Amino acid sequence: MTHPLVFIDGDQGTTGLQIHERLHGRTDLRLLTLPEADRKNAERRAEAINASDIAILCLPDEPARQAAASVVNPKVRIIDASSAHRTDAGWVYGFPEMSAGQSERIANALRVSNPGCYPTGAIALLRPLVQAGLVPADYPAVVHAVSGYSGGGRASVQAYEGPEGERGPAFQVYGLGLAHKHTPEIERHAGLTQRPVFVPSYGAFRQGIVLTVPLHLRLLPAGVDGAKLHDCLKRHYAGAAHVQVVPRQDAAAHTHLDPQALNGTNDLRLAVYGNEQQGQVLLTAVFDNLGKGASGAAVQNLDLMLAAMA
Repeated sequence: MTHPLVFIDGDQGTTGLQIHERLHGRTDLRLLTLPEADRKNAERRAEAINASDIAILCLPDEPARQAAASVVNPKVRIIDASSAHRTDAGWVYGFPEMSAGQSERIANALRVSNPGCYPTGAIALLRPLVQAGLVPADYPAVVHAVSGYSGGGRASVQAYEGPEGERGPAFQVYGLGLAHKHTPEIERHAGLTQRPVFVPSYGAFRQGIVLTVPLHLRLLPAGVDGAKLHDCLKRHYAGAAHVQVVPRQDAAAHTHLDPQALNGTNDLRLAVYGNEQQGQVLLTAVFDNLGKGASGAAVQNLDLMLAAMA
């Protein structure tokens, strides 16, 4: 049997490069990329997409929409790493651990939208708690996240690693207009009915994310505390290969979080911290923005789809 042909469209960007690296040496698939001269040739890209079994789009939003629209072969399956289709009901959201049956939906889908890096952490923390009724769907959620500068793409990497690398600031908060494109994705897939406040930032490190969601216990249903929130997350992710929930006793001993702790992996580490006397809880997620937040997630989705094709 011929091994499936996987086309990486945009393999020179930060996400595409890491997907290529993660798939290098695999013998269960064939990789297709375009030579540099053809990367912006719409006709050649359409030919490659339609010749593949699975195409992974590592493109800006508008080119990703154009690439998806170019599919005429009904058997071609797409994994879109852009944000173009993440709230599109016609696409399956590519977060396997999000809910029961999501892995199967991804495995059998023709169109899968890979989650954004920040939404991965926010949704992982909030969705199980909202579904369980421990956090109201209309909770006034605030999400703060610090990512490595690779989250800004090639231009950001160049600002830190290029000839004038000192141009990159030690820390910068952005999205001050509260209109970041990830916010609707967080709202929809976390199950919220009110738009969260999302405050993203970059630090002077290449990759990794720490994301936090503070909660006031007085705004949660009666009797909900940090232990119940932790137990809900623990139950939801029991048996998940790539999601860890830090035990309560271990979290109590922590004094800081390292955004780079899981770099190079496809893992996501969740924890619940709190001050019960003050009625406050902090939900946290640590992961690699280019791993579980991008290329690692894409390869995880690809493997689900390949297994279904076998």
